[in-house]
Amino acid sequence: MPQLNVLVVDDDKDVCEYLEDFLASEGYRVKCVNDPTQALGEVKADDYHVCVLDLMMPKLNGIDLLEQIRQTDDDLAVIILTGYPSLETATSSIQHDVSAYIRKPFSINEFRDAIHRIAKKKGLLLRREDELHATIGRSIRELRKSRGLTLKQMSRRTNLSVSLLSQIERAESSASVSSLFKVATALDVKITELFGDY
Repeated sequence: MPQLNVLVVDDDKDVCEYLEDFLASEGYRVKCVNDPTQALGEVKADDYHVCVLDLMMPKLNGIDLLEQIRQTDDDLAVIILTGYPSLETATSSIQHDVSAYIRKPFSINEFRDAIHRIAKKKGLLLRREDELHATIGRSIRELRKSRGLTLKQMSRRTNLSVSLLSQIERAESSASVSSLFKVATALDVKITELFGDY
């Protein structure tokens, strides 16, 4: 089953970093581009499934870039992110077959739903096991951050390596029951809380 490959194009480095962390924790491959003039080359160079595109950027606005992308790849799913929604950009987005038009600041659930809809439409839904790893990783990361703990501190508490903990959080490695028990103990939660709705 192919892994969803996502390109994020936004001149705001904070937005890129936030989306990169979130998408990686969901188990997706992600690449961020801050300069919109480099985005088209990136689209041509790699096989992306989804492009997350900011509308208001210096040098090249999102709608113009979207037109260029569509001339190159009319199958690429595009999610528009904008802090300045307007009827004009919404209409242009529809004309260019945009999969989602999301207003900033956005809720992570709204963004996750858009990605899942696209993945399902393209027949790329992750296997249930992959989804479980992503859910466990996301739960651990959120619980760790809510307690103000770094990976290094978690490593000390669990006797697991920083590298392994990072891989579990990013759903790149499946955690053993023993590792999950150590993590749950360190976070002072029941092990079942790490599994989300599973």
